[in-house]
Order: sequence, then C-alpha cells, then structure tokens
Amino acid sequence: MNPRQWTRDLGMGVRFAVTGGREGWIRMLLTAVGVGLGVALLLLTTAIPNALAVRDQRNEARQDFTYGPHRAKAANTLVISHADTTYHGKDVRGRLVEPEGPRAPLAPGLSTYPAPGEMVVSPALKDLLGSGEGKLLRERLPYRIAGTISESGLVGSQELAYYAGATNLASRIDTYRTARITEFGRPDTSSSTDPMDPVLILLVLVVFAVLLMPVAVFIATAVRFGGERRDRRLAALRLVGSDSRMTRRIAAGEALAGALVGLVFGTAFFLLGRELAGSVEIVGISVFPSYLNPSPALAALVAIAVPAAAVLVTLFALRGVVIEPLGVVRTAKPTRRRLWWRLLLPLGGLACLTPMVGQGRNNGNFNEYLVIGGVLLLLVGVTALLPWVVEAVVARLGRGGIAWQLAVRRLQLNSGTAARMVNGIAVAVAGAIAMQMLFAGVEGDYTRSTAKDTDRVQMQVSLPQGVPFLPAAEKFATTEGVRKAVSLGSTDLGDGRFGPGKGPDNTVGLTVGTCASLRAVADLPACRDGDVFTVTGGDRDADVTKLARPGRTLHLDASNGTGGGPDVVWTVPGDLKRGRALDGLTGIKESRVLMTPAAMSQRMSATLTGSVYLSMDMSAPDASEHVRNTAARIDPLANAIVWSATERSQRFTSIRTGTFAGAICVLALIGASLLVSQLEQLRERRKLLSSLVAFGTRRRTLSMSVLWQTAIPIALGLLLASAVGLTLGAVLLKMVGATVGVDWPSVLSLTGAGAAVVLTVTALSLPPLVRMMRPEGLRTE
Repeated sequence: MNPRQWTRDLGMGVRFAVTGGREGWIRMLLTAVGVGLGVALLLLTTAIPNALAVRDQRNEARQDFTYGPHRAKAANTLVISHADTTYHGKDVRGRLVEPEGPRAPLAPGLSTYPAPGEMVVSPALKDLLGSGEGKLLRERLPYRIAGTISESGLVGSQELAYYAGATNLASRIDTYRTARITEFGRPDTSSSTDPMDPVLILLVLVVFAVLLMPVAVFIATAVRFGGERRDRRLAALRLVGSDSRMTRRIAAGEALAGALVGLVFGTAFFLLGRELAGSVEIVGISVFPSYLNPSPALAALVAIAVPAAAVLVTLFALRGVVIEPLGVVRTAKPTRRRLWWRLLLPLGGLACLTPMVGQGRNNGNFNEYLVIGGVLLLLVGVTALLPWVVEAVVARLGRGGIAWQLAVRRLQLNSGTAARMVNGIAVAVAGAIAMQMLFAGVEGDYTRSTAKDTDRVQMQVSLPQGVPFLPAAEKFATTEGVRKAVSLGSTDLGDGRFGPGKGPDNTVGLTVGTCASLRAVADLPACRDGDVFTVTGGDRDADVTKLARPGRTLHLDASNGTGGGPDVVWTVPGDLKRGRALDGLTGIKESRVLMTPAAMSQRMSATLTGSVYLSMDMSAPDASEHVRNTAARIDPLANAIVWSATERSQRFTSIRTGTFAGAICVLALIGASLLVSQLEQLRERRKLLSSLVAFGTRRRTLSMSVLWQTAIPIALGLLLASAVGLTLGAVLLKMVGATVGVDWPSVLSLTGAGAAVVLTVTALSLPPLVRMMRPEGLRTE
C-alpha cells in the first residue's frame, strides 16, 4: 500500500465531490446531512458524562443536610426547612430560610436571601406561576417573587425550585426537616457511596451499546447515498484509464468529502441542539447548554472515526462490484449473497456472552469488554443478515397487482438499498426488545412492597410536631376530591426521660385519635372520648404489658429528634381498656397504647406528630393538588404524599429514565435519517418515475409501489429484529440469574413503534414523490 497513492486518489475523489456540479453538491449535501445527524448524536453522547458530572456537582454544592450535630445560634448560622412539594407530577424543590447573622451561608444561585413573605424562584417556576397552568401552585406559594435563582443554584433549566423567607424557624428544628447549618454542601463523612450493583452496571453497558449502535448504522448508510449514480461515474473513470483499485479509492474519497462536511454539519446541529436543550425536558431530565461540553478526547475520536468509517464502508461496499469501462455489473442480475459469514457475527456475540451465563450479582462485575463486544456483534449481525433475508424472500414472491410487481421487481434487482434503509430501525428495535426484557426481568429485584393499604388510603399528610391534627382532619374532609379523612397523632412512651444521655430503657408507641380513627388500627370494644386502651397482638406485646401498668408514670418523647425538649409525664390510669391490633393503614400490626383526645393534657398534645390519612376520589380534577394546597394552608412544612403499593430503587429508576431519554433521541435520529435516505432514493429514480408516468402509469400505482418497497423490507427487518432481540434478552436474563420471560405486549409495542416511524417517514416522502413524477423530470442538461 502506497500512502502517497492513497492520498492522491482520495484527494481526487474529494475534488470530484466538490466540483461535480449541482448533482454532486446535492449528493454531498444529503450525505452530509445524514452523517451530520449521526455525528450530532455522537457528540451529545460524549457530552453526557460531563453533563451528569456537572448536575451532580451543582446538586452537591447546594446540599443542606438537616441531620448532624446540634448548633447554637451564631453570626454564621442559617435555619433552613425543607418545604418540597409536587405539582402535576413534577417535583418542586422548596426551602424556607431564616439567616441568623450577617455571615450566614448563602445558598448557591442567590445574591441575597428573600425577606419574610418573599421568595426567589427558578426561571421555570417563575414562568409556571405566571401562567394559567400554575394557578393552583400559586395558591400554595403565597409569597411575593423578589428575584430568580441563577444557573449555579439549579441542576437543570426546567427545574422548579424556590427559597422563601420565614420567621421563627428555630423553634421548629427537628434534625430531619428543619436544621441550623453553617455551610452548604455534602459533609465529608457522607461523601462515600455504596459500590454499584453488578446488574446495574450491566444495564448501563447494554444501554450504551444498544443506543449507539443505530447511530453507527445510520452513519454507515449515509455515506453510501447516491450509489447508483456513483457507479456510472466510476465506469467513466475506468474508461479513461483508471484501474479498479484506484477507482474504489476515488469513490472512497467522494464518501470522505461527504463525511467531512457531515462533521461540520454535525457540529452545527450539536451546537444548535445544545442551545435548544435549555428549553426542553425529556422524561423529567433537563440541562443547561453549558453542561453539554463533549470530552475533548471523545470528540476527537468521533472526528477521526467518522471519516475513517466512510472510507472503509465504501471500500467494503465495492468489494463485490465489478466496475468496467462500459458499465457496472450491478445492473445485471446480482449474485446470491452468502449466508455462512453473516451467521458468524451473531454466533460470535453469543460466544462472548455465554461464559457469563449464571454469574448473577454475587460473583463480581461482568466483563465489560465481553458484554459490549457480545451485544455489538449480535446487533451488527442484524445488519449482516437482513440483506440476505430480504433477497431470499423477495426472490420467491409471486404475482400481484402492478404496484406490487413494480415494488417486487425493484427489490429483486437491488434489495441491498432497501435493506440498508431499514437496518437502523431493525437494530434499534432488536436492542429495545432486549433492554425491555432485561429491565422487566430484574425490576422485581429493585422493587419492594410498601405494605400500605392503597385501597383504603390514597394520600397521607404528615404534620410537624405540635400542629393540631384533629382540626386538620376537618379541613381536609371538606377539600375537593377527599372522601374521608382519618387523623392520628403519635409519639413514644418510655420508662425514663427522653433527651441527652441514656434515655429510657423501654419504650412503646402512643397513638391518639377519635374513636372512629382508632378503629382503623385496632379492634376496640365500646369507645367514648376519654378512654385509654392497651392494644396487643402485634410485635411488642411484652413492652406494652411491662410499661402500661395502672398508676405507673411514663415519659413522653418531646425531643422532636433534637435530644432536648421538656420532660412531659403521664400516669397510666386504672381504667385501661383492652383491644387487638390490626394491620394498620401503613401495613404494620403494632402493639401500642391508644388514647382518645379527652384523656390528654395540653402539654401532652404538644408532643404529638400528626398524620392525616385520606381516602380520595382520584378521578376528581386536580384532587391531589387541592389536598397539597390545604396542607400548605395548615402549615408550610406539612408533607403530602401519594401512596403507592410499591417503591423502586432510585438508581434503577435513574438508569431506566436515562434509557428512555436516550431512546427518544435515537428515534428522532432514526426518523430524520430515514427521511433523508428516502428522499435520496427518490431523487435517484426521478427520471425513471417520470418515464413511467409519461407512458401512462398512474401516480397512485407508483405511490403504492413505493409503499410496498418500504413495507416488505421493514416487515422482514422487524421479524429479524424480534428474533435477535428475544435471543439477546434471554441471554442477558440468564446472565443475571433471572427467569426468562417475554412481555409480549411490550415486544409488540416496540415493534409497532419501529414500524410507525418508517410509515411516518414514507408518508412524509409522498409529496416529494408526486413532484418528482412530473414530466419535467425527463429534462437532461
């Protein structure tokens, strides 16, 4: 191999592409757009690690942990309370702040703290509060907007967040919702993280391989735009004396020109997309444009790999094409494609993954090289097998209508082009099916039951200590969408004082409520206000029997988590009644002391932490939002949550959310690239289509022919993708030790999504098709 000869021939191909006139420019432009879309997504992928790192850094910098050592008031202290809420399914990060001195730590993104009754908000929250959609949230946050939070205090452009000024927060310090702090940021003692589960690492590896493979396929397809016209030019080169190897290198140079322009287009697309990223949110994730800075090393790798791939793909594509001075062998009946080497790719992928079958999460991390190699080989196998499958099937297709015959004959003459068009879809669907199977198979390991009775209760509102919980129940009962409200107050009883030092040796729970409310947690005999019950049949019968003895003095926990508080005592009355514990609203059967309101003193009431359990009519419009508004009116720190029968691991949820966001981006790329590819195919056949119309072929027939030419390869591609995806998914499930199962509705929906993308692209290409069938298409200059 002579490097100088290669450089000269590639350079000649680049010159042909640049100086090829209008046709050459259009061909190079279409190639550049196709490559550019792929490059843009690759650059986005290289920017993701930096974006995630910046998000984490921003979140770490504003951390205000409310647990830790008790601090005295000083010139550098700030009392801060968590007042988070949810609005229409979106989290709203809220903080109430009260600086206690001139050197109080300033939260990132703020220039000064708001005065009491004022708040500073994120730009997204400001827009929401000013719109009609934010009416109910505006009622919940009755503060005057005094400013906005800058970018340094937010993790995303669409994050909803606010800081509101407050007073008397020091009296509400409880070390879990309200605390006194001297700095923002994660304490050094909590900087270490647990090692990541091997199965989650496997999920991340598979996700990246599956999402990036379609991008590579589309880039490889884009550099082959204009293949038929290119072949005629190459025949002319052979006529003037070029040998076959030189001709192929010149063709590679033309592809190289399109790839280089595609790098420029891709960079422009990426920069445009980065600016637009600040105004969109995908499955709850948003970023600022400044976050999306690709790693220089990875960006350089893309800049080198894409042009190199363009040259290699072109040389590989021309390996079986005999270019002669009088034409190209491809115009005759093509030779049958060989199957044996195509099967080696998926078999090689299975060979990489098989040694890890049964490894599970208890035998260390999976070999990342074998995982990525195996997944890629299986997915590349789809692109290798699909042309053979399409060729084998269309060769056996029978007679039909004129549109059918035109489509079948076209596919019989050149099935490779049609297969390349749907390769990306097939790879994406195969990968999506495998990912869906893996997620579904391991989801149970990262999901646990909350044991909450969601049939009786749909929402719970937790009130701060000392807030009257019985009047709160009456307010919730009249709230729109609430059917029933059950209010209970709770604390602990002990045989010694709660506070610094040793504390009580034995404790038991105390629950206070009306007779109707207490019956939700225990089977009680006759009940009237003023009664006290000991409830057994749970897991702490011995403690109840030991402590709840008539005449004994017990201490109530009034510390509110701070280790301090007054010493509130209660003497057990002699007329105790007995009851049996039931599976409570939270799913726990607990032995405890139950008390009605009249049996309590005022000092005892101040130690209780109330919870209101709500039976809801969730079909009522904005029922949960009305409940949250009522909770905020009762107390800004009241926490309203919607009950769920299960809860999922945060890490697993984050990976799944990121996967869906990436899948949306890949689908957008697939649609755009397919449209460019379809338009290029129609442009190459413009004269043929115009000729058929001139000879009397109906436009409707030609349009149906184009639909059939798309439908046949996509149907075969999706069938092949389903088979490969199910195989890959089964192997991955065996690797993690999960039961192999197929969620057929998900498989069908993913296959249908792939077909819908292709059909949408085909429908969008029909108007250009109609224009290309005009007689003007026969003109030649």
